[in-house]
Amino acid sequence: MDAESPEEWFSSDVATMGDRLAAARDTAGLTQKALASRLGIKLSTVQAWEEDRSEPRSNRLQMLAGMLNVSLMWLLTGQGDGLTGPQTGKPNGAAADNPLLQSLREIRHCVADLDARLSRLEAALTGTEGKSDERSA
Repeated sequence: MDAESPEEWFSSDVATMGDRLAAARDTAGLTQKALASRLGIKLSTVQAWEEDRSEPRSNRLQMLAGMLNVSLMWLLTGQGDGLTGPQTGKPNGAAADNPLLQSLREIRHCVADLDARLSRLEAALTGTEGKSDERSA
């Protein structure tokens, strides 16, 4: 997986929901305070969401997706209708400066690479052993 390709920038393997929320809010031209006001919640709640200290409930997620012009699925997973990449070339929002979240992103990227490598190895083993792993119905 290439974290620098636009279609993968906000994937769940690279970015957190807080990253996607912050980027969508920035793209919509809203401050954290303005978004909190529109949602009728405290500023600290939006900050907690963007810093991945908490997550919005389902009704707020639906409101956020509509307000920020992204799909609910994109907010949750990075797949679907949403942003393709950051405007500045690096993650937006307060969470981008948190070294622990940066480490988490790096680890997720490494795990994704290892998973792809494991899949290739399994495919190679399955290919050399024939169809002995097929389950009978």
